[in-house]
Amino acid sequence: MIPNIIVGVVGMPTISKRLIDDEQPRASEFFVWDNKLAGFGVRIHPTGRKVFVAQVRVGRTLRRVKIGPYGAFTPEQARKRAEEIIRAAADGRDPQREKRERFDAITVEQLCAQYLEAARAGLVTTRFKRPKRASTVAIDEGRVARHIVPLIGDVSVKDLKRSDVQRMADAIASGKTAGVFKGKARGRAVVTGGSGTACRVVELLGGIYSWAEKRDLVQGPNPTRGVETIRGEPKERVLSPSEMAELGKALRAHEAKAPIATAAISLTGLRRSEACRLRWREIDEAGHCLRLEATKTGRSVRPVSKQALALLRSQPREDGAEWIFARADGKAPAELKKPMKTIFAAAAPTVGAQNPEADICQCGKRCRFRRCGDCRNARTCSPRRHRAALRPAGR
Repeated sequence: MIPNIIVGVVGMPTISKRLIDDEQPRASEFFVWDNKLAGFGVRIHPTGRKVFVAQVRVGRTLRRVKIGPYGAFTPEQARKRAEEIIRAAADGRDPQREKRERFDAITVEQLCAQYLEAARAGLVTTRFKRPKRASTVAIDEGRVARHIVPLIGDVSVKDLKRSDVQRMADAIASGKTAGVFKGKARGRAVVTGGSGTACRVVELLGGIYSWAEKRDLVQGPNPTRGVETIRGEPKERVLSPSEMAELGKALRAHEAKAPIATAAISLTGLRRSEACRLRWREIDEAGHCLRLEATKTGRSVRPVSKQALALLRSQPREDGAEWIFARADGKAPAELKKPMKTIFAAAAPTVGAQNPEADICQCGKRCRFRRCGDCRNARTCSPRRHRAALRPAGR
């Protein structure tokens, strides 16, 4: 309990360096109060330690707020801090509670860790009101670990400002977080940064703050609002007939599942992950479509041509098999990212020689190489000459 101490009494000394130096410790602690600023004083312990304090009344409660030790603070600095505390109490605020909240406030790194833990447990939903997929959470983990934490991870969430986020975005866009990091077993992650990455990292941080605000983990405006970023334009990569022929040659030069999967992508417009994880039960031959059970937007129906269905059905199928492009043991879909990248790399040099600005996309995302230059308005391009160009050897 804080005893009632009368402060600001006429005749009390003005706190100064000389006064504090002259005061000697006693058997028990005591206070020296200032005669000019009511509530400002020095607490002197029996050990000789001297600490500046500010004593204020909040409602019916008397609060004694520690300012800091003598030495770390000069009397003038402590007086200015005491004025701020007394002014806050006069406005109805509780300076001691605010100080405790600042001390207990979590950092951006800790907030991101809580968000990712909830995301792994399926407690974070997308704009489609579905839990984030494990692959999306893995991408978020990489962006947090390689961009957010190194730049602003130690900043308190209460103190994070829009200017801090803007500087983070500028640093990512300029490549300051670029590097090669250890990834999965025997793998690595090559981080290049750039304006597109900066935009996505800011969007992720904004989503983390929105999630935290709904759970009363943060208060105030979202610090990502108003941050300037450059949004990348979607790639509309269309292969010409000659480029389709080069891709077909690369497909015929390779064996195994990758050429069939690549040809399936070119005829259907599937994402790489959708094609590689395609299940036999998702093929609807009667409806001439693929009924995908899980995509970025949930369930999806994709109309496909007869040629695409025939290409998929040409794959050997074992009894009880689930995946069209299965791993050797059949227990999971095959990982075809590297084989596909090899195919594109084999086709790219000739294409690049014809058109230096051309870039066959190796990321396997939803590229539009199912359309050719002669039918740009067609949704599904399957002229006979392109089917022949894409047909792998032996098919």
